Amino acid sequence: MPTSQNTNTAQRRTTKRAAQTKTPTTPKNPVQRAAETVVDVPVGVALRVVDRVQELIEPWTSRGTAERELRSYRTQLTRTVNRSERRGATARRKATTQAKRTRTRAVREVRRVEREGRKRQRKATTTLRQNRRKVETTLRRNGRQAETQLRKATRQAEKVQTDLQKTVEEQSSRAQEFVNSLV
Repeated sequence: MPTSQNTNTAQRRTTKRAAQTKTPTTPKNPVQRAAETVVDVPVGVALRVVDRVQELIEPWTSRGTAERELRSYRTQLTRTVNRSERRGATARRKATTQAKRTRTRAVREVRRVEREGRKRQRKATTTLRQNRRKVETTLRRNGRQAETQLRKATRQAEKVQTDLQKTVEEQSSRAQEFVNSLV
């Protein structure tokens, strides 16, 4: 069964064809053409507005078509809402995933920086201990060497003193003997 909308479309086509066949093929002067255009444009616009208003009103003229139109709008609205809900859920999941990734990256970076900090601290502590040990070892060694050299120098000084005393005593006794031999 043809709907009134299909009937209106068929009537418009028939009207257009009839209008096209009635136009004369004789050449027109520019003034006549401009005058016809000035008249035809508003009439054509008015006819289009009437057709559009009829198309909009037609579905609402009977209860059955109005209910069908409402069901159609309800279906379209439900589809749009469902589509929007799916898009929202997808966007939320993507945002959540991105936030988790960013958080995981940040946590990894913090842990890496902490590890590097601990590693640097251990290295600095180790270097400090090693340097302290070297200094202490060098200090002990130098102290022992200084003590050894001091003892050696002391022994040499004592030996020199002893040798000098012996020499002085020898020379004194020789001088005494010489003096005694002269007297």
